[in-house]
Amino acid sequence: QVQLVESGGGLVQAGGSLRLSCSASGNANVMGWYRQAPGKQRELVATITSGGFTNYADSVKGRFTISRDNAKNTVYLEMNSLKPDDTAVYYCNVRRFGEVYWGQGTQVTVSS
Repeated sequence: QVQLVESGGGLVQAGGSLRLSCSASGNANVMGWYRQAPGKQRELVATITSGGFTNYADSVKGRFTISRDNAKNTVYLEMNSLKPDDTAVYYCNVRRFGEVYWGQGTQVTVSS
């Protein structure tokens, strides 16, 4: 069992920045972030492998950057040029030896 602890959500004005962090209690093959806005399905934001290969949703390319510290089992999401459409609950996601784990979610609200 892997425990995930997220931090860094909050309220920000459009054009602003936020940084999310997620620390895992064990190592992981793939770490990433998903988000779910009210009335919408959960969607991929970005993922990163243990080797540093990244994947982004088209809607965040060029604005968000995912990174990880393997020594700390921590994944980060740097979010810049935030838009009201980015408002959602952001969930950390970790895949480890065929198992999938989710964080509790952190709210990101972008005001116009």
